[in-house]
Amino acid sequence: MAGIYIHIPFCKSRCAYCDFHSGTDLFLKEKLISAICSEIKSRKDYLNNEPVKTVYFGGGTPSLFNINELSKILNAISETFDTSQIVETTIEVNPDDITTEYAKMLRRYFNRISIGIQSLDNEELTLINRRHSAEKAIESVNICQTNGFDNISIDLMYGLPNQDVKIWENNLKKAIELNVQHISAYHLTYENGTKITQLLNEKKINSVTEETSLEMFSQLTELLEQNGFEQYEISNFAKKGFHSKHNSSYWNNEKYIGIGPSAHSYDLHSRQWNVCNTKQYINNIENKTIFFEKENLSTEEKYNDFIITRLRTKKGIDLDTLKNFGEKFQQHCLKNAENWLNQNTLTITDNHLRLTKKGIFISDTVFSDLIKI
Repeated sequence: MAGIYIHIPFCKSRCAYCDFHSGTDLFLKEKLISAICSEIKSRKDYLNNEPVKTVYFGGGTPSLFNINELSKILNAISETFDTSQIVETTIEVNPDDITTEYAKMLRRYFNRISIGIQSLDNEELTLINRRHSAEKAIESVNICQTNGFDNISIDLMYGLPNQDVKIWENNLKKAIELNVQHISAYHLTYENGTKITQLLNEKKINSVTEETSLEMFSQLTELLEQNGFEQYEISNFAKKGFHSKHNSSYWNNEKYIGIGPSAHSYDLHSRQWNVCNTKQYINNIENKTIFFEKENLSTEEKYNDFIITRLRTKKGIDLDTLKNFGEKFQQHCLKNAENWLNQNTLTITDNHLRLTKKGIFISDTVFSDLIKI
C-alpha cells in the first residue's frame, strides 16, 4: 500500500515563518492543475501496481482551489492508480477559506481535514502574518464538524516570540475544547530567508529561552495526554484510531509519490524530488523534459533514514529489523546508544529502542549520534 502527496504551492499571503515552496502567483493555477494531472499520468508505473492507501493535498494552501479544480486532480489519480483500497484522503485548509458550502463539498471527496490554525491568540497570529483570527479558526472547526468531518486535525505552533508559558497553556486549552481528533504541534524554527528570522536578526523580536521551550513542550505532552491524546510521533498527537495514516507511511518505510513542484517521492530504493520552481515545473511538464532529480540510496543512507524516521515514533526502532542492515550498522547504533541509555534519554523495552520523554526534546542530538556519517 502506498501514499500520494499533491503539493499545491499557492498562498494568498506568505506566513512570516514559512520557508516551504509557495507563492502568491495564482494566475498559474490552471496551468499547474494541467501539469499536475500530466505528472500523475506519467508516474503510472512508479508504484508497480501497488494499491494507493492514502491521498494528501498539502501546500501552500490547497483550499484556494475550488471543488472542480480539486476533483480534476482526484479524477486523474483514480484513472491512473488502483484506488480501490484508499482509507484516508486529507486536505490542508486555511481557516479563512472554510464556509459551510465549501466544507460540504470538501466532505464529498475528503474524509480527513487538516486546519492550519497555528495559534488561538490574535496578537500571535498578527505577528506571524496569518490571515485569520482566533475566532475564525474556532468557527472553521465548528463548520467542519457540523458538515460531516469527524476526523479533524489542527496545527499549532509554540516557541513564538513574546510567547510565554501562560499564553501557550491558554492556546492548548482552547484547542482541546474544540474536540478535534488530531493535533500537530511544532516549535518555531528560524529559517534563513524568512520574515521572522529577519526580525530576529534586527533585534525587533526575541526568541524564547531553551528553558521556556522545554516547559512549553512539557505542557503540550501532559495536557494532551490528560485529555485523551496519544503522542504517537514527536510532533503528532491523536485520539485512539485517528493517527494520520498518510504521514505514518513516511515513518514506516512505505512507498509514496509526491506530485507537484518541490514534491518528493520514495520507492524503497531511491528518492526523487521535483524542481522547486512552479513556472519551471510547468514548463518542463509541458515540454516533456525532466522535471526532477533522483538519487539511488546506499545501505548507509537507508540506515540513516530508518534511524531518524522510526525513532521519531512511539514504536521506536525494532531491534530485529535493525539487524537487516548488517552487523556493522547494528553495532554502531547500539554502541552509540549506550550513553543515551545511561542518561535515560533512550530506553529499550520489548526489543524496541525508543526515546524517553526526556529524550524527545533533544531528539536531533540523539539522531545525529546514531546515524552513520
